[in-house]
Amino acid sequence: MTNHVELRPGAYADSVTLLQVSRAVQGLDGVLAAQVAMATALNIEVLVEMGFDVPAEATTNDLVVALRLADADALPVALAGVDQALRDANRRPEGSSEIAAPRTTASALRRTPEAAVVVVSVPGPSALVEAMDAVDAGRDVLIFSDNVPVEQEVALKRAAAERGVLVMGPDCGTAVVGGLGLGFANVVSPGPVGIVAASGTGCQQLLALLDHAGVGVTSALGVGGRDLSAEVRGVSTREALRRLDSDPAVELIVVISKPPAPDVAAEIEEYAGTLATPVEFALLGAGKPDLTAATEAVLRRLGRDVPAWPVVGSASPGSGAIRGLFVGGTLKSEAQLIAGTDAGHTFVDFGDDEYTTGRAHPMIDPSLRLDHLGRAAADPATGVLLLDVVLGHGAEPDPAALLAPAIAAATQPVVVAVVGTDGDPQGRDRQVRALVDAGAEVHLSNAGATRRALELLGASS
Repeated sequence: MTNHVELRPGAYADSVTLLQVSRAVQGLDGVLAAQVAMATALNIEVLVEMGFDVPAEATTNDLVVALRLADADALPVALAGVDQALRDANRRPEGSSEIAAPRTTASALRRTPEAAVVVVSVPGPSALVEAMDAVDAGRDVLIFSDNVPVEQEVALKRAAAERGVLVMGPDCGTAVVGGLGLGFANVVSPGPVGIVAASGTGCQQLLALLDHAGVGVTSALGVGGRDLSAEVRGVSTREALRRLDSDPAVELIVVISKPPAPDVAAEIEEYAGTLATPVEFALLGAGKPDLTAATEAVLRRLGRDVPAWPVVGSASPGSGAIRGLFVGGTLKSEAQLIAGTDAGHTFVDFGDDEYTTGRAHPMIDPSLRLDHLGRAAADPATGVLLLDVVLGHGAEPDPAALLAPAIAAATQPVVVAVVGTDGDPQGRDRQVRALVDAGAEVHLSNAGATRRALELLGASS
């Protein structure tokens, strides 16, 4: 076995492209492992942990190619595979018209003046300029980018408020606008509920539970996880509430958020009281209802029955602490609020900014979580492994297939919350079956999964 590491200064490709390149090269004969990535601090740390010796002069402007080979003879083919995969990723379809892509949001809007919503997905430090172009042009904007400084978010949202424009994000992973899903969106039917979400995966949990209960959603407007913070003060939440209140198809609005600043939450609740449409709140926090309980309150307010939330498979009792490894930040926060950390339970959100700099979101690239899952399973202090699998457009096409080998190898009980709907492209039932066949117990409710993990350890929430 031999390792090869090289830097390619000035070369660049986005994180999703590099994930595809790495997977393509890893499938070549003689290649045991391949990581092709920008040389960010996080990616270098990952490579070092994998046993690669990364040159000290590496900077974020360098592309790093790290290969683990069965022997040195495999190197020429592997490097040729890297070059071919990079060319393939940038190749245009044959016969396509060669029209130069617009270089800015402003120039793109001049070409498509009918566009009502702009989606910005560029590295965080560059997002403000592109989003401000959209706001200046009077368009709503969804900012998928993370790592946007909060002071830039405040400036952008204040400018948008002056123009009557809605800013969704930054770090807005999920939205349903006019029936069209943006970002990581589940497939749901239209219905009487409108959602304002300062929480991407929290919104997806709500969508999945409502869908299981037979209740559709007209719109889900993501506003970014910091919108109800003390700095941002709910600027986009107010605009989203105003819009949903004016939509005659919306019978009930739900505001969902990670733990908000208390005074900001109070201000938003006061504002909601002035609207004609009733508003239900699902604001996570100590002593507050979890997302499943909040969904049940929504159903009762609509006069609908509360169904039994499905559980498939059965895990055995364990001994030790919970190791919660999540791709959804709100799902992680909810589990942590329910279980606490006093008994040594730990919870990680691999979608947090510190894990996504220079890498694709873990709902697309599961490699970091898989690495940590292997380590947690090898730790004798681990009593239960608690995971989430979030489905929908934009997410990994078959997450269960990637997780199943690690789950099957674990000696601890594994409890998984699968957040998705029947209509999602991954096929929720197929995903659930694959996880159960690997040995997991699968819940639709993340809160239910967390309480089950505690029960397996003989504890209570």
